[in-house]
Amino acid sequence: MFVPRLAILTLILAAAFHAAQAQTLRGSSDSVQRQHSVAVQDGFEFIETGSQIASLVDSGTLLRVRENRNIVLHQVSYPYALPATKLLLERLGGQYRRACGEKLTVTSLLRPMDQQPANASSRSVHPAGMAFDLRIPSRGRCRAWLQQTLLSLEGSGVLDVTRERYPPHYHVAVFSDPYMDYVARLTNSTREYFVRRGDTLSGIASSAGVTVAQLREVNGITGDFINAGQQLLIPTTTVANATATIEKVSYKVRRGDTLWHIARRFNTSVNRIRSQNGLTSDLLAINQVLQITPGGSS
Repeated sequence: MFVPRLAILTLILAAAFHAAQAQTLRGSSDSVQRQHSVAVQDGFEFIETGSQIASLVDSGTLLRVRENRNIVLHQVSYPYALPATKLLLERLGGQYRRACGEKLTVTSLLRPMDQQPANASSRSVHPAGMAFDLRIPSRGRCRAWLQQTLLSLEGSGVLDVTRERYPPHYHVAVFSDPYMDYVARLTNSTREYFVRRGDTLSGIASSAGVTVAQLREVNGITGDFINAGQQLLIPTTTVANATATIEKVSYKVRRGDTLWHIARRFNTSVNRIRSQNGLTSDLLAINQVLQITPGGSS
């Protein structure tokens, strides 16, 4: 049987793409250690029992994650997460629904240490509220979209993703500070707002001087439905304003960081980071604080 050369090339590229994905999604003990180290460095509390959750919710440390038109919670005992983790999940859910026409299924969020499954790592970050698990989509194109999107975010340094086998799911650990910086760069500048009873999306937009469309885009939501207590990011400058500038951010070096990865994460250059921080080499120390101005990479 004759197979066109283009078809053969397409099959080869597809095989290489999926092989690279499988390798990247495999995870490692190093990635587990990195997630745990970030949680400790950021001062997150590892919750031992479910009785500790209420006080952390009252203080705003943890936020409740609710089902909506983009997300379904499947047998999730403790639907709570850190603010950045909740924000990423809700933005991802909106993008996934627009891309695939179906809801994103969450199978786990916060898990107290005394309720971890037998095969869970002792360094799991689920008890810190910085991780969630997703059901692997059955439809090929949706699975490909979700994997590609998660791997792209991992490449930006805002999360770690692993495809687990027992049971099959995607494990996603969110790095709070890098992710909030990432969202701020996408939106130029934002502030937080927690929805009050009686609020509407159009009313919030009008009060903030932005459009409903901008609120939807920044928060990864569709439609007009919002919940009391839901956290929204409010743009303080419009996304379309190409002349907006981003102030310097302080970045604390983590285990495994290199100048090249940090430059890529903040869309800048290694030379610019060296110049801003008076560095004479590429050597970095864990917990070293760098001053970085995002953007401006050639």
